[in-house]
Amino acid sequence: MLQKLKLSELNRLDTEGFKKATKLPFTVVLDNVRSMHNVGSVFRTSDAFRCEKLVLCGITATPPHREITKTAIGADKSVDWVYSQSTLEYLVRLKHAGYTIYGIEQVTNSQALQDTKWPGGKVAFVFGNEIDGISQEVIEICDACIEIPQVGTKHSLNISVAAGIVLWEYARVHLSQLQS
Repeated sequence: MLQKLKLSELNRLDTEGFKKATKLPFTVVLDNVRSMHNVGSVFRTSDAFRCEKLVLCGITATPPHREITKTAIGADKSVDWVYSQSTLEYLVRLKHAGYTIYGIEQVTNSQALQDTKWPGGKVAFVFGNEIDGISQEVIEICDACIEIPQVGTKHSLNISVAAGIVLWEYARVHLSQLQS
């Protein structure tokens, strides 16, 4: 028989435990994401997969804000984050620090998510604006672009949904690296 677990039975980390825990070697970069609900949702997903850092760029809203906090349900306190006015400048810093930069975007020569071979080092995932996606200048600094295959009538997914899919696929392959 299946029985729903109580929150106390899930053995989740508290905020302080999360801060001290080993993180997966990835950073999430939001390039001019307008919706605070999407920002809060990405905080929550970043927490779920022990993201090392979330970078909020350009017009992307930052905590503390009621709409972000409502959707993040506390993940805005657990996940380390920084703000950068310029997505491009921050990505240049990540490149110099040895990160492989993946844009999540539909471009010529994009690779399907399920075919992506993850490199051994740190990676950064760039998610773009709800209307325009990632800017072309940011695409040009990416090492590769990943596309989530879709077969319906719509040409894109909500940014928070796309982040959940991509971060899960990355985490699925790397979860063995984590020690509680």
